[in-house]
Amino acid sequence: MKSYRVELHIHSVLSACASLEMIPPFIIEKALASRIDILALTDHNSGANVPALLAAAEGTGITILPGMELATAEEIHAICLFDTLTQLQVFEKIVNSNLPNYRNNETFFGAQLVVDKDGNFIKKDERLLSTATRLPIIEAKNIVLELGGLFIPAHVEREENGLLPRLGGIPPEMELSIVEVSHYKSVPDLLWLWSDLKDLHIIKNGDAHDLDGILGLTQLQMSEVDIANLKKAILEQT
Repeated sequence: MKSYRVELHIHSVLSACASLEMIPPFIIEKALASRIDILALTDHNSGANVPALLAAAEGTGITILPGMELATAEEIHAICLFDTLTQLQVFEKIVNSNLPNYRNNETFFGAQLVVDKDGNFIKKDERLLSTATRLPIIEAKNIVLELGGLFIPAHVEREENGLLPRLGGIPPEMELSIVEVSHYKSVPDLLWLWSDLKDLHIIKNGDAHDLDGILGLTQLQMSEVDIANLKKAILEQT
């Protein structure tokens, strides 16, 4: 078994809310400086910058988990993680078919940039990526699991896009085992506010929109790095 420092929730310049410094070489440089071993890129409703981050990480020893932060039909955010880029791209096709055809207002929301491994501009995604898709949360969870991925509702306590305020609790039929809470929140306080959390495994990530947000707050013990072992390690540790 080996100890890994992990950060499972970061955004690149493809997310309009992210800083322009969030390009592959700077992300990897920050992860190395922070001694992070496993990093997941989770842009809003898209995985278009994952190939660039995978390329930027080659030879560094950092494992990149292909991912996405999905916005469900209920306007709930969820981290969706996969072992391979192919799995993510299959999921991305499903997300694209369920993404409303709204145009991004760059002046209001910010630009959504696809870049290469060096951070060079390739193109803009002109769609509004931060909007809710038409995928209900339970259906989205089932699709991710069928593809061999890991589905973790993100910052579940937040009034905006958090599962708990949006639904008033966690439906038993969701059969959740892992949720994310915001890194600045006290878990005991959240357990007092939301009793639904008491039987769940809670993790914290940076939800990084700038380089300082890449925190790597979680240490996990794993025999090898893949989604199955990541889930097992979270369940055993938290």
